[in-house]
Amino acid sequence: MKILVLNAGSSSLKYSLFCGKDSELASHGIIENLTTDPSDNRQPCRDYSWALQQVEIQLKQQGLATHLADCDVVTHRVVHGGEQFHQAVMIDDQVITQIKALAKLAPLHNPINLIPIQTLRQTHPELCQVAIFDTAFHQTLPEKAYRYALPKSLYQQHQIRRYGFHGSSHQVICRRYADLNQIASNETHVISIHLGNGASICAIEAGKSIDTSMGFTPLAGLIMGTRSGDLDPAIPMYLINHLDYSAEAVDQLLNKQSGLLGLSGHQDMRELLALAETGNNDASLAIDCFVYRIQQQLGSYLAIMDKVQAVVFTGGIGEHSAQIRAKVLQGLSTRMGIKLDVQANEAVRPNKEVKISQANSPIACWVIPTQEEWEMAQQTLALLHKAQ
Repeated sequence: MKILVLNAGSSSLKYSLFCGKDSELASHGIIENLTTDPSDNRQPCRDYSWALQQVEIQLKQQGLATHLADCDVVTHRVVHGGEQFHQAVMIDDQVITQIKALAKLAPLHNPINLIPIQTLRQTHPELCQVAIFDTAFHQTLPEKAYRYALPKSLYQQHQIRRYGFHGSSHQVICRRYADLNQIASNETHVISIHLGNGASICAIEAGKSIDTSMGFTPLAGLIMGTRSGDLDPAIPMYLINHLDYSAEAVDQLLNKQSGLLGLSGHQDMRELLALAETGNNDASLAIDCFVYRIQQQLGSYLAIMDKVQAVVFTGGIGEHSAQIRAKVLQGLSTRMGIKLDVQANEAVRPNKEVKISQANSPIACWVIPTQEEWEMAQQTLALLHKAQ
């Protein structure tokens, strides 16, 4: 069994090839600096068709495939599944039509996600393709968590509600925590904290997402690299009505110019931590704001969950920054009784699953690397077995 997982971003195509019954990772890479602009005059045009050719070339050079149709299935990450998609699905004409319709909810993502899907349908029409949606894991949110206090018609007619994202990441954390502690997934009660350039928190109760920080779009919730996270909803109107911003300029501001970048001029947490050590006040403030918002969200989930076994860190910052993990947890030590094992936290190494709390901590703390592509491969296998 060969499963090729593709993740099409705004200017890149990530790929991971999993082989065998145990879905071992055989190859992983990224094709960058892509364009969707037909007027781009680079030779050759670095579009997504070209990127798929590069994936094919790299797999051929590694002796893993002579062409993409050698794969049993190609699985695609699709950002927005709306209310229609609760799990992985085989891609057909109807699914493509629905993904296109959902582009209004994710105009920067779904159209890009569709390009390699449609390209492969043209070049390899018999190839089995699967879509997995970032929003699917959060379809278990109760209505009180996903509805906004807006007129009912906006939900009924336009599907304006909380959807949540990073679903595959939070789902794999649930799966791996259960495996590491030898319990069933439906016995897992954890708070998953995905910290990277994009960041979100998910409350997982009995293996199901019951709340998450991202909302109608990935802009909501925590402070991120360039995204503002939660703010007073009157601010965009103030910018438009009094500061002469256009709607497009507000969108650019909140998504590309805010967050850590807006607070400090830097979006990379490693740079911010280094600058803070030199006494840079803006860097220190950005870090403090970032940590404070995490603690707020984490505390709110501790308040609504009947049981919490663990707090789990994942994502680029969550996995690699002992300082950020310590700042988040030490701030909760007196209020929640969480007891950080400082040495274990500082000794965490890349790609390792490590418990970083003391043995007598009432709530355990872990670092578990996110393996979104692997999780997508597992969901694909389950779908294929179900279809047999």
